[in-house]
Amino acid sequence: MDQSVQDEAPRVLIHDPTLRDGHHAARHQLDRNQLRAYAAAADAARVPVVEIGHGNGLGASSLQIGRARLSDDEMLSVVREALAHSRMGVFMAPGWGTSADLRGAVARGADVVRIAAHCTEADVTERHLGVVRDLGAEAHGVLLMSHMAHPEQLAGQCALLAGFGAQAVGIFDSAGHYVPNDVIDRIAAIRSAVDIPVIFHGHNNLGLAVANSVAAIEAGASIIDATARGFGAGAGNTQLEVLVAVLKRLGYSTGIDLRKLLHAADTAQDRLMDTPPTIDSVSLVSGLAGVFSGFKTPVLEAARREGIDPVDLLFALGKRQVVAGQEDLIGDVARQLKST
Repeated sequence: MDQSVQDEAPRVLIHDPTLRDGHHAARHQLDRNQLRAYAAAADAARVPVVEIGHGNGLGASSLQIGRARLSDDEMLSVVREALAHSRMGVFMAPGWGTSADLRGAVARGADVVRIAAHCTEADVTERHLGVVRDLGAEAHGVLLMSHMAHPEQLAGQCALLAGFGAQAVGIFDSAGHYVPNDVIDRIAAIRSAVDIPVIFHGHNNLGLAVANSVAAIEAGASIIDATARGFGAGAGNTQLEVLVAVLKRLGYSTGIDLRKLLHAADTAQDRLMDTPPTIDSVSLVSGLAGVFSGFKTPVLEAARREGIDPVDLLFALGKRQVVAGQEDLIGDVARQLKST
């Protein structure tokens, strides 16, 4: 594609949470050298935003959901030093992180800050979105486990996020539950409710993350999340290098150097993960049941401990609509299943 055609191509902004969402798959144990190696490779490929942190975001390192090897400050400092071109992003959910965490992150160079809430609880983000704006960083508001809400509900919640000061809003398919029509309906509803950029973050439990991301773009989303080799919770995220190649094939512009991105993906596979994410039986059922992808490891551990089928446990968790942060309920539900 020549330069004039590239300049006219519709633009999609790629947001790369490999070093944040991928932390779920590494039990939050990535070290300095791993973070530095991938951040430098993504920067060389001109990935617009590289997100860093504990899998559950700022302030989330804990016994309940996993202690990170490095502190938030250490992770931010290492990645900031490795980025010459890419902006640095962070993620925070109120209840895990605080305003102090936000101030620390921006002081250490965070350019883009995402404040996350359960899909029907946008009101909890108001104060923290205000803090981000006051600090001069770009503020995003995102809704988790979005399959649990109807399109009109999500549109209303995104309108609230915009009213609180979010400069972009969107939805996470945290369980990898969507098919493309689900995404189209939700993104279209959100686009009709706000006049700021819309975000889509997919997971690959049903093997549809790239297709869902393309559907989101065609419905009006302009910021798409994707990770190298799909590195992320459970079956993983939308695979970054595949998405960029598909978008190139479809005539979209991302500003990313695909050849260097392939090198970044190889770096991620060689340096960050034991094996790339796969859609195994547990991940597939997690998507069908609408259970948070990050529950895969604790579900397997609880099922093994109680001598029950993890498939039964996942469907039981889905029926109870358990969400991230309720990891302690996994063991309770497993014990209940064992006793029935």
